[in-house]
Amino acid sequence: MTTLPQAYTVSAVTRIIKETLESTLQGVWVEGEVSNYLHHGSGHRYLNLKDDRATLKVTIWRSAGSYLKFEPENGQKVLAFGDINVYEKGGQYQLNCRKLVPVGIGELELAFRQLHEKLEAEGLFAEDRKVAMPLFARKIGIVTSPTGAAIRDIIQIARRRNRSVELVIYPAAVQGDGAEQTIAAGIAYFNSRDDIDIIITGRGGGSLEDLWPFNTEVAVRAIAASKIPVISAVGHEIDVTLADLVADLRAPTPSAAAELAVWSRVEMVDQIDSHTRRQAGLLADLVKGARRELFSLLMRPVFARPLDLVNQRQQYLDNLRRTLSAAGKNRFEKHKNRLSLSLARLETLSPLKILARGYAVSRRLPKRSLIRSVRDILPGDRMETILFDGRIVSFVEETKPDKKHDDQ
Repeated sequence: MTTLPQAYTVSAVTRIIKETLESTLQGVWVEGEVSNYLHHGSGHRYLNLKDDRATLKVTIWRSAGSYLKFEPENGQKVLAFGDINVYEKGGQYQLNCRKLVPVGIGELELAFRQLHEKLEAEGLFAEDRKVAMPLFARKIGIVTSPTGAAIRDIIQIARRRNRSVELVIYPAAVQGDGAEQTIAAGIAYFNSRDDIDIIITGRGGGSLEDLWPFNTEVAVRAIAASKIPVISAVGHEIDVTLADLVADLRAPTPSAAAELAVWSRVEMVDQIDSHTRRQAGLLADLVKGARRELFSLLMRPVFARPLDLVNQRQQYLDNLRRTLSAAGKNRFEKHKNRLSLSLARLETLSPLKILARGYAVSRRLPKRSLIRSVRDILPGDRMETILFDGRIVSFVEETKPDKKHDDQ
């Protein structure tokens, strides 16, 4: 009877592999090319690391992914740090990644480029969305560390330029994990007030890691959302952060930010004095010009001998009066003569003139119809005869028609 060899169950083999791998491959770095990258809605990230011979599954849990400075991309070479883990039920192994670093370019530099491209595509860096700084700010909000060199520089410059401008400090962390949250909170705080004219946010110089909170999406979007103009003053002049690009105004240093935000009392007084002197000079020139013009006018004859002008005007008025009187008389005589001629013509044509020469007009009574012919009246009719000096009423005894007219 043959003896069967000792056999392992599948579970036992898988368990041995799991224990072996997980005990020996903890905290390992693996280099490879990213493929099949997926950022799941749950917050977990899944990808494959591959080279020309093999593929390794990689999982980045949400808790570890929140510390990533950049977003992995397919085809990108990376170094992944983590622990090998075996999933017994599926008989698969994978790398639980705790840290991911790009190969050939710094992690922060890559993150800077990626976020820059994203925000630029949204138009957050566009010049037309930036607003101008108020010329005479009365109260300025400052989001920075209360113990750093930046706030000391800002206070010193502000006090030198104008002590009447009030500074309100919001203590924020400007370095290390979570600093971007305090920066965003400070900007939101000042936007909740109605007495802040300008916000300054920034810090002194440092490495890229030191300045990183001002390159985070949280801080940049907080600046972009601010309704109050924001001046970004991060690091030295050679340092450029995403906060600088999105802010309404970028200052190369915190001291320069104070110079830009706080208006100078001395310069204002000098400008007022300069304007006053200029206006006084212009007014003096106007007075001199008016005085010369007045003197020139007074030298004219009309002002030297004013009665001459009055007499000339009086003489001119008398001439006009005589001309008007003569014209009126001539016009009156002309109309009078025309009226006399018209009256003479009327008298010539008047029936009374004809009657005065011995003629008479007869009318049949009682209708007073004009008698033009003996046939217009009969014996016994009453008639009225009109003479030039009166009327005669009579009865007709007989009518004698003219034979000459009868023949006709």
